[in-house]
Amino acid sequence: MRKTAFLLSAAAAALAMPVMAQERPTTDQPTTQQDVQAPSQATANADVESQNSRVTDADNSQDATGINSRDVVVTATRRAERLSNVPIAVTAVSQDTLQNTGATDIRQMTQVTPSLLISSTGTEANASARIRGIGTVGDNPGLESSVAVFIDGVYRSRTGSGLNDLGEVDRIEVLRGPQGTLSGRNASAGTINIITKAPDFRFGGYAEVTGGNYDFFRGAVGITGPIIADKLAFRVDGVASKRDGFLYDVVNRTDYNDRNRYFVRGQLLFKPSDDLQIRLIGDYTYRNEKCCGAVYVDTREKIDPTPGVPGDFALSPTNRIVDVMTSLGGLFPSRGDPYNRRISLTPGRAYSAVTKDYGGSGQIDWNLGGASLTSITAYREYKSEGQSDIDYNNLDIGYRPDDGNSYRQFHTFSQELRLNGELFGDRLNWLVGGYYSKEDLEVVDNLKFGTQYGAFAACRIVATVNPAAALRNPTARGCLSPTGRAVLTGAFGAAAPLVLGGIDRLSTLNNLGSVRDRYYQQSENYAFFTHNIFKLTDQLSITAGLRYTHESKDFSANFTNNNTVCPAQQAGTAQGGLGGLLTNPALATLAGGIITLSCTGNSSATLNGKSISDNFDESQLTGTGVISYKPTRELLLYASYSRGYKAGGYNLDRSDLGSAINPAVTIAPNASLLRFDPETVNAYEAGLKFTTSQFTFNVAAFRQEFKNFQLNTFNGTVYVVQNIGSCSDSLNGGDRDNSPATGRCAGNVKYGVRSQGVELEAGIYPTSNFAVNLGYTLADTKYRNNLVGSEAGEALDPALFLLSGNRLSNAPKHVVTSSVSWTPELGSSGYSALFYVDGRLSSDYNTGSDLFLEKAQDSFFLMNARIGLRAPDRRWSIEAWAQNLLNQDYQQVAFNAPFQGAGSLAQTIQLGTTPANQIFTSFIAEPRTYGVTLRGRF
Repeated sequence: MRKTAFLLSAAAAALAMPVMAQERPTTDQPTTQQDVQAPSQATANADVESQNSRVTDADNSQDATGINSRDVVVTATRRAERLSNVPIAVTAVSQDTLQNTGATDIRQMTQVTPSLLISSTGTEANASARIRGIGTVGDNPGLESSVAVFIDGVYRSRTGSGLNDLGEVDRIEVLRGPQGTLSGRNASAGTINIITKAPDFRFGGYAEVTGGNYDFFRGAVGITGPIIADKLAFRVDGVASKRDGFLYDVVNRTDYNDRNRYFVRGQLLFKPSDDLQIRLIGDYTYRNEKCCGAVYVDTREKIDPTPGVPGDFALSPTNRIVDVMTSLGGLFPSRGDPYNRRISLTPGRAYSAVTKDYGGSGQIDWNLGGASLTSITAYREYKSEGQSDIDYNNLDIGYRPDDGNSYRQFHTFSQELRLNGELFGDRLNWLVGGYYSKEDLEVVDNLKFGTQYGAFAACRIVATVNPAAALRNPTARGCLSPTGRAVLTGAFGAAAPLVLGGIDRLSTLNNLGSVRDRYYQQSENYAFFTHNIFKLTDQLSITAGLRYTHESKDFSANFTNNNTVCPAQQAGTAQGGLGGLLTNPALATLAGGIITLSCTGNSSATLNGKSISDNFDESQLTGTGVISYKPTRELLLYASYSRGYKAGGYNLDRSDLGSAINPAVTIAPNASLLRFDPETVNAYEAGLKFTTSQFTFNVAAFRQEFKNFQLNTFNGTVYVVQNIGSCSDSLNGGDRDNSPATGRCAGNVKYGVRSQGVELEAGIYPTSNFAVNLGYTLADTKYRNNLVGSEAGEALDPALFLLSGNRLSNAPKHVVTSSVSWTPELGSSGYSALFYVDGRLSSDYNTGSDLFLEKAQDSFFLMNARIGLRAPDRRWSIEAWAQNLLNQDYQQVAFNAPFQGAGSLAQTIQLGTTPANQIFTSFIAEPRTYGVTLRGRF
């Protein structure tokens, strides 16, 4: 049924031709890579702007041959080249395309780039980007993104820092596959290269204002011009936006997931001579938003009617976790309909997210005659802080208080030098470079159990022993009614005093936890790289690139907490210790899982006052080789191999620092438990690009093999980071069971993730004011079989038993994009109209890194549309628009509701586990939005 729906939707999209953004080319540009000289990056950008900005959708000027002069010149290889001559898979998106589809940041680019997927999670200040189904999962600050983001040549160390409003840009380039031989920072899956509008020596500017539903307002303004004629120019861009949230809190009677942000960027361009120019950029972004609420998407309890026999299940009419929460006053306003967008949060525990992101860069471009030198120096600071209700319910189960002790902060300095030029006439186009960066990363956390956690945890234990509601009294000690205390005393016999004492003790676990846990990481990176194009004949070229990267990280952490209800505290005594719970086989795993916050199994039982530290150094040699052949003016053929790398690091999100299950075992907090290894990839690609004045067609076939793939998973209690590999020997199902003891690899560990497929892009331009763009990506992105959790062959975490042989999360196999743009002239007055529609059709995929069935997202189709009227020379325009026009409901990321149950449907079916009562929540995507935009230019 799902496949049928997908095929019908695909057919409808193709017929309607409602998005893949590739501008119309022209045939009056150079036809080979080497026909374009090798300017420095800023000179290249200036060349691109001078060509790309001459023509917009409303500017239908023609060249001498009568061909529409819209062309796409990119700097994907740090040289100004026509997109059709670049022998790599790259998509270029112009400012006009971004405006038409309504994109104000890189997250919304997915509508026009089929191989790209960007989703935000717990805060809009963070995001995860994927190319061809590959990306870093979640927003764990210890993991750098597999998809690198550059803004004006400056690397943004986490994808979320590129989620700012961008102001006016010249274009955005999405390079697919591993990168590293062209610029400063390496990336294992691809890069997003954002080039903003530079200052102009002609005076001009723009202003726009937008209003829409949810009380949306956005204002943007920019002005540029000369300070000293032909020598010094300036540019200032500013954006402010506000919008009400689309989730409604029925308890606090307010909305969440709102917008409240502003952005400003100032630039100076100094050009003392034709051979030297200096570009200085400073920017500042501020956000203060209530983000992000989550809705309940699955509250069912799954039962195995034949325990121990996998393959079947039944749904219970109730869920004991829901029953416990309801008895404590918990509300589930989205139960049964998550897209009613109703939530309930604890009074006084509301979300508030304040993010500040600012920095400056200086770029020097110097033409030395036979070569060009580029220097990019940058310094950036980023801080995101705020309070949150981590249980996403009005019960006070867990929270982060607003006391200034919950934030993540980066201080980053980087320096890049590149020298490029030509030798032997135009036969060798060479580039060499070096890169250095230093980053200070601080993560501070103050996660606490809430004022109702003790009663909730005790009731959960009691309900596990016996689900009968008559046994529970949430207001009583241990959540036990007199009947319940009598029943449990009989059930546990001689062990009853210890068990009941543990439950009583557990019920006192309220308003305790981290006061200030601080993680600090200092990383240094330096690299040397070269990228060279050898022109063997006028049609045949070979590209060779190498990169040496050295990475070092120093890590330390210290912990301050006030949790005194820990496993070893009074263990084994009848005075209320937890030893009776933890040593009882039926309750040990459950009890250990719900009391781990700020506890370990060491002798003092608490992390309070503890410190850990670690460091490492690693080096990698990566590179690329490309052979390209241009038999005719219109056709380019190429094949390539690339090796990519992403550094190892430390898990800096809430994690398991020791054993909380057995109080008799002493395991001190250990930094090595947080360490993960570098991710590497071998990538192969072959493609063709065919370009005429009225038609373009690009094909790329690819295969990528990732070793030590860095996977981040939230199991409902803590975050687990593992490197995924595949054992050369059969594990006999050890990677698909529920045991951490089985599944070790005695053979060789090979790559664990494979992505292969094909990408198609087509553009049809029958007239100068009409364009149709189509895109299709088939990405078969899967885990291999016989998976292990490290290069050393350690067993896979039991929570990941579904991974083996299945598709990665957030990796749809099929994505179809299409767009139609028509800008007809209205008589001879110079006025024109705009008609634009685009669509993105995605096949189904799972949104959770553990692939639990409750986190699946069915195939869906998104459509944007825009109509407008434009004055001559676009002095002003007015446009009506809609995003998600069809009001499609879909989710970004589903996840285990923290501490609220255990077990999934898959565990019941595949492992015979019963019951599975985990409750699941989700960050859902935005509903339909619409409005009107008024623009003016001078």
